[in-house]
Amino acid sequence: MTQFSDLGLAAPVLKALQKQDYLTPTPIQLQAIPVLLQGHDLLGIAQTGTGKTAAFATPLLTLMADKPAVPAPRSVRVLVLAPTRELVLQIAESFRAYARYLPVRIATVIGGACFGGQTQALLRGLDVLVATPGRLLDHLEQGNVKLDRVEAVVLDEADHMLDLGFLVPIRKIMAKLPHERQSLFFSATMPKEIARLSGEFLSHPKRVEVAPVATTAERVEQEALFVQPAAKGAVLAALLAQDEFERSIVFTRTKRGAEKVCKLLEKAGIRALSIHGNKSQAQRQAALGAFRSGEVRALIATDIAARGIDVPGISHVINFELPDVAESYVHRIGRTARAGKAGVAISLVAPDERPLLLQIERLTRQTVARSTRDVSAAVSAQSDSRELADMLAQDEAMRAGRVVRSGKPRQGQPPQRNRRTGQGKPAQGKPAQGKLGQGKPAHAGAAHGKPQTTTAQAMPAHQRPARTQAPAPQVRDHQPAAVEGLGKKRRTRPGSRARARARAAAAAE
Repeated sequence: MTQFSDLGLAAPVLKALQKQDYLTPTPIQLQAIPVLLQGHDLLGIAQTGTGKTAAFATPLLTLMADKPAVPAPRSVRVLVLAPTRELVLQIAESFRAYARYLPVRIATVIGGACFGGQTQALLRGLDVLVATPGRLLDHLEQGNVKLDRVEAVVLDEADHMLDLGFLVPIRKIMAKLPHERQSLFFSATMPKEIARLSGEFLSHPKRVEVAPVATTAERVEQEALFVQPAAKGAVLAALLAQDEFERSIVFTRTKRGAEKVCKLLEKAGIRALSIHGNKSQAQRQAALGAFRSGEVRALIATDIAARGIDVPGISHVINFELPDVAESYVHRIGRTARAGKAGVAISLVAPDERPLLLQIERLTRQTVARSTRDVSAAVSAQSDSRELADMLAQDEAMRAGRVVRSGKPRQGQPPQRNRRTGQGKPAQGKPAQGKLGQGKPAHAGAAHGKPQTTTAQAMPAHQRPARTQAPAPQVRDHQPAAVEGLGKKRRTRPGSRARARARAAAAAE
């Protein structure tokens, strides 16, 4: 079996790895380290928890050890870009561990931290800088750092960078790097945007792929538990009260949803803390510290935190709400089953989330097992068991590719008129029928888009009052987006998705 000592790493780096009892490299490390030591650019495709940080940190430290140099003021030798504060801090901590026996200066640049302290570190010059793109651009504009002496650049979690709208900042940063450099891109998924970006910034890269694109961790046992939205809170509390849920991360779509889940669990006697974009950096670190120490058994997080949480021994990941983007599911459940250990991922699926589950199954090319956990006691207090049976039947039909008709109109659409009995509302666009005094408004046809003849229109043309210009109809973007609540959605106006992405990026940094 290949050992780290067989890969050509510097003696101080090997000594640091042995100090942490790291002897055998993971597949991504085994493939990436020799390529990077030869100076090649690299495109690495690997899911979270596979040891990506060591795969690029140990060879880059070895290259610096082979060419020792004192960094000039305001200069950086190795630049690592990551999408979230938590991931930046985690990467920097790993670099410090592997550089334990090397005279290397390492610093981080993130939002929510002291700008002055970061400036002082940059002015001295750094061997390794780990940063979020937005805050790094702030320092570049202030003249606190120069990137013209960067020897290697790493873009970690590149797909998440694009999800958060960091493409423009990344291009600005890359434009300031020297042409002669070593470039590394790591991503858990491989969308077309990443392929195009790698083509722009990588020179004849070697590709390392340790798992099929967009696959989930092999040792994660995945379950889908169908519940009504009103029963989700009770089911979650019932699950977390069980002994097997030793250390769990619960994911919600929104920050407000995370806070609501926290309060719900507190009422059920289960202590939990939340981590999301509205929390200060000190609050985030305190929550992670309490979670790591076992002071709290449940951490409630949004997708902002999905990429940056690396806590040993996470037994369960619970999707209180499925993500709107299927790729996010891969990163969420990647918080468990790390370093060769097993884990469980449970998704609480409401009726309107069934299409999201099918998207996840298409992306990962896997079928998520339908859970057999008995949560009837929690469900019975909040939901009708017949509704649950109907949900399961519809799910089975959707998986089989059949069209399901539940007999109920979809939200926002009126029921169609029954042709046989004549009962029910008329179909849209048809004039209303019925006699006056029977509950039908005289202008019912107008409500369905039919113009009505008014008294003014019945007059001779020369006696009609002057027309006024009717206001132009408002055009709305009918694409649904998650509202800051539990299991609800709202419609957004054009441009709101871009604004939401900008807010998410700011919160991540």
